[in-house]
Amino acid sequence: MKNVTRRNFLKMSGAATLGIAAFPLQAAGHGGSAKQLKIVVVGAHPDDPETGCGGIMILLAEYGHRVISAYLTRGEAGIPGKTHEQAAEIRTNEALEACRMMKVQSAFLNQIDGSCEISSARYEEMYNFLNVEKPDIVFTHWPVDTHRDHRICSVLVYDAWLRSGKRFPLYYYEVMSGEQSQNFYPTHYVDISAAVERKREASYAHKSQDIKTIYEASHDKMEVFRGLEAGYKYAEAFILQAKSPVSSSLQKILNDGCLRN
Repeated sequence: MKNVTRRNFLKMSGAATLGIAAFPLQAAGHGGSAKQLKIVVVGAHPDDPETGCGGIMILLAEYGHRVISAYLTRGEAGIPGKTHEQAAEIRTNEALEACRMMKVQSAFLNQIDGSCEISSARYEEMYNFLNVEKPDIVFTHWPVDTHRDHRICSVLVYDAWLRSGKRFPLYYYEVMSGEQSQNFYPTHYVDISAAVERKREASYAHKSQDIKTIYEASHDKMEVFRGLEAGYKYAEAFILQAKSPVSSSLQKILNDGCLRN
């Protein structure tokens, strides 16, 4: 990966009029005065965080922030011909390898792939997880999605955000837009050109999912398309949840410039 330099890390749709927050990347150890941040990315299955926003995860970790990839399930129903236990072991190991490659931490919640549920106990579980982690920023699935587990994951995180008093910015990421994520109109674009090869390599760790075929057919095209929208070679796109906290310090970091290739 090329050395990361300072400039515009993020482009925003209508930023001048909307006052949208930036991703604050400066951290101790890289010449900045900002504190180290904790970022939690919550996905329904192993491979969702990696394919949805692996680029920004790599960049944030590279810049000295603590990134946690949290999986709602262990992919129990994701390998035909394997029992839930067998599939969970295989897919957990793939997720751990992907996290190692991205230089992020992993966490696993206790739901079952294909049988995710929303209940009082599950709301409490997600709230307790995020309350213990105390993240500065959270990313999760966009809720308008054809996959039920993705929708459930998003709703659980949203409820925890509400219960927290909306204390952290909540961003939604897309996965396989058109086929899974629907009606996704970004508020933020991130230049991932410097991280795209590592993102692909980390995603390809999920060998049990024929991930290379899926990635080339969907995610690679999304990165190019979002890049065309934002004026980058490759980009990831996000939607900021309305009423997420925005501070002048975050806007200053954006204006000063953060990352580029």
